[in-house]
Amino acid sequence: MNVKRFTARTSREAFALVRQAFGEDAVVLSTRPAAEGVEVTAMSPDSLDQIEKVAATPPEREASPGSARQRAESLASRVERANAQRSLSTSREEAAAAGTGDVDDDVAQLSMSTLSFQDYVRERMLKRRQQAMNPEASPAPALPAPMATPRMAAPAAPVARAAAPAPRAATAPTARPTPTTAQRLAVPRLHEEVAIPTLGESVSRREEVDMVSELRAMKGLIEQRFGALAFMEKLQREPRQALLAQKLLDIGFSPGLIRRMVDALPAQAHDETAWATTVLERNLLTGEAEPALEEQGGVFALIGSTGVGKTTSTAKLAAAFATQYGAANLGLVTLDAYRVGAHEQLRTYGRILGVPVHTAHDRASLEDLLDLLSGKRMVLIDTAGMAQRDSRTRELLEMLSHPSISRLLVLDAAAQGETIDDVITNWRAAQCKGVILSKIDEAVKLAPALDALIRHKLKVLGVANGQRVPEDWHRLSSNALLQRAMRGGGAATYRMEAADVQLIFAAASHSAAASHGMHV
Repeated sequence: MNVKRFTARTSREAFALVRQAFGEDAVVLSTRPAAEGVEVTAMSPDSLDQIEKVAATPPEREASPGSARQRAESLASRVERANAQRSLSTSREEAAAAGTGDVDDDVAQLSMSTLSFQDYVRERMLKRRQQAMNPEASPAPALPAPMATPRMAAPAAPVARAAAPAPRAATAPTARPTPTTAQRLAVPRLHEEVAIPTLGESVSRREEVDMVSELRAMKGLIEQRFGALAFMEKLQREPRQALLAQKLLDIGFSPGLIRRMVDALPAQAHDETAWATTVLERNLLTGEAEPALEEQGGVFALIGSTGVGKTTSTAKLAAAFATQYGAANLGLVTLDAYRVGAHEQLRTYGRILGVPVHTAHDRASLEDLLDLLSGKRMVLIDTAGMAQRDSRTRELLEMLSHPSISRLLVLDAAAQGETIDDVITNWRAAQCKGVILSKIDEAVKLAPALDALIRHKLKVLGVANGQRVPEDWHRLSSNALLQRAMRGGGAATYRMEAADVQLIFAAASHSAAASHGMHV
């Protein structure tokens, strides 16, 4: 692990040394004051990758049955134990042939410790593996049976003793039978299949995983803090950018969009507010260059959440069309069968215009009505108002999936920016022909709605600013909408001070600002 300490007078100089040594992706481990100024401990990003590889690599199978004491034994001690084993085996056979010895001597010779048995198992496993890798080589002489392993002095570890042999007859001593090769291999084969990691290895692996997690969290926190400090320092060096950020935040634009605007502010711009208005106007899509909806004709279904003004907007659009082309070329359909007496409002407007209103309860009846009204120049469909997260919203969208139907999403300009984003996503605004912005006369700040339209690249086809039919139906240009939004408004309680603006932008994510896709 390549870890170094860097000392400088200030933290900025210390971090410059870190970047010079390890690059932009260096991992800072600690920062603390020192006698010379500031001391920073850092390491290269390659070291972090090595730690992650070590944490991801499982422990070797061969080392798992062993313990710390077993791995600490040296080769010399193993040789001594083997010599002692052979000498004890010889003396035991001689004593058995001569008829000497007693039960206690046999028990002492046959007993063994856990460490000696594990040595035997490991050596047997290694020997079998070598024979499997080199089948042509001649087999080595078999290891002595585990019964013949001498007892190891291990007072601190639990000792596993073999069962004591039965007493021998005093009159006719006989030689003890030697275990066969199959008997000697039976116990190692059972232990070869069981690999249980020791407690020390489990704790060590858990500590490595925890260390990697802590390093990742520390790296993310450092990157976030450095980004926030860099942005705040930039605002302090550039007062024009700070003023622009505070202005846009006061009128209601999102911090992500403001960060993108501030980063792109040119040095030669004399009026930052005028420059921002021009940029936002270029990114706001409107249908001012296209023919009006009443001039285009076709089948339009107005969709949206509850209470956004779909029925009133339908009546305004129908009145504008009937004034220009006559009521005989207009068809009205309502799908609002959920609310009590909901279709009566549209029927009232239809009686005023002299146009009958038809009701469709399902997709089959809607398709029949579309065939019946196929000769009309324009057909308007009023739908039921539902919350954007209502399960019936998907059913309504599937009902309006007829290829001849163009959907128009009605948005409440007075709603919160987060609510407008949620409505745009759940009502699938990307599949709509455009957006009708309603209730702009009730909106204290128009910027949140325009911010959402800019980020989602939606086109404004109509604007409603009141309840009068059809007087409060307009087509506004992007310049007119931005000029209205830049006037701002609201109580002084909700206005930000300079310190509050820096605090908000310090917590903002830099990745969120880069996802807007604006053309600056």
